[in-house]
Amino acid sequence: MLQKFLIMTLNFLNSKKIFSGFFLIFLAVSQNLNAQDKTDNFWSHVRFGGSIGASFGNDSFYGFLAPSAIYDFNQYFSAGVGLQGSLSSTNSFKASTFGGSLLTYLSPLPVLRLSAEFELLQVNMKDKYIGGPDVDKNYMYPALFLGAGYRTGPVTIGLRYDVLYDEDKSIYSTPLAPFVSVYF
Repeated sequence: MLQKFLIMTLNFLNSKKIFSGFFLIFLAVSQNLNAQDKTDNFWSHVRFGGSIGASFGNDSFYGFLAPSAIYDFNQYFSAGVGLQGSLSSTNSFKASTFGGSLLTYLSPLPVLRLSAEFELLQVNMKDKYIGGPDVDKNYMYPALFLGAGYRTGPVTIGLRYDVLYDEDKSIYSTPLAPFVSVYF
């Protein structure tokens, strides 16, 4: 299952040229990173935490839990991986998701965190049509969130936007989602 997930992720990234863009941005940012002393312990730069979030609309709810681990390259740039699970419901459907994500964080100021988060989710959805049959859908859905948040200590509160939002396939009620993340 993990191998299938990774292959689908790489195929999607390659087909959308997203990977090339992230790679170029990573190279540009990494040129400004300080070289680390060989005696540095890898785990001293790793932080664990994650995000929780919710989105509300007309008769709809979306909530998610996303534990993750990030590596702090320096005080300005971090990258990592995460898992994500969610529940979503409206009058016409219910859905659950599970997937993984790639995370990058840039903090140009101590109180500001900019983020780019790519996630690929397995969606299990049940549409309920009034007067018609129930329809089950199971498919993979990509999302690319760009966000900004106010950071104080280990907590960041902000807003993110899914630039790949597809109204017909997305389980999100809107491409905008507030978030709260904590890393220790």
